[in-house]
Amino acid sequence: MNPESIRDLFQRVRRGKLSPDEAVARLRHLPFEDLGFAKIDHHRALRVGMPEVVFGQGKTPAQMAQIFSRLARHEGNILATRASKEQFSAVRKKVRKAEYRELARAIVLARDQQKYGKGTIAVVSAGTSDIAVAEEAVVTAEVMGNNVEHLYDVGVAGIHRLLANRGTLSRARVIIVCAGMEGALPSVVGGMVGVPVIAVPTSVGYGAAFKGVAALLGMMNSCASNVTVVNIDNGFGAGYVASLINRL
Repeated sequence: MNPESIRDLFQRVRRGKLSPDEAVARLRHLPFEDLGFAKIDHHRALRVGMPEVVFGQGKTPAQMAQIFSRLARHEGNILATRASKEQFSAVRKKVRKAEYRELARAIVLARDQQKYGKGTIAVVSAGTSDIAVAEEAVVTAEVMGNNVEHLYDVGVAGIHRLLANRGTLSRARVIIVCAGMEGALPSVVGGMVGVPVIAVPTSVGYGAAFKGVAALLGMMNSCASNVTVVNIDNGFGAGYVASLINRL
């Protein structure tokens, strides 16, 4: 962010040449912070209501640590997804209060405990093998300020497990369903509730599952009209969209 640009905006507001609303609109598009290898968008929360999230895969521990620590200079929660333990160790040296959520492979700095969601987000997994993706959705939704409940290992191979937990589904304002294999669970859940269901295909299954492609196609062909689909293993995307819906 360029301090001169901010100073100029305030001076123009004080002189009556710019209204406060116009100044805020311009703040949303002020320059990013250029680290050379990364350009950090500190104004994303101002524009879209959510801070920038760091995608860890492919970044070196040093790069992750520098990006995360720069984001941590500003208020609010910070999230890094698909992060390794080595990246977390580097981050922790700069940001002591950062935490590592091992199942979700996420680095979290949780400072804002305010709840912005108007209801509960339920995260459901078909099997235990889908929990890692489900946990990414859980962490994302929590960091974005939502109450989250989870319901794991309730797939269609034993549908009575799902039916025994109708209370969790009935309380939810948005439901995320993670499933691999044939990806049938979101359709079942969608037929039981009257709220948005976000389906997450996982890369779980034997050969003909094609690393999640079979589940993806099955979910996209769901006969339940309240089911929408994100990409394979994209628990983060599901948690993010669920949070936006829960704020409406």
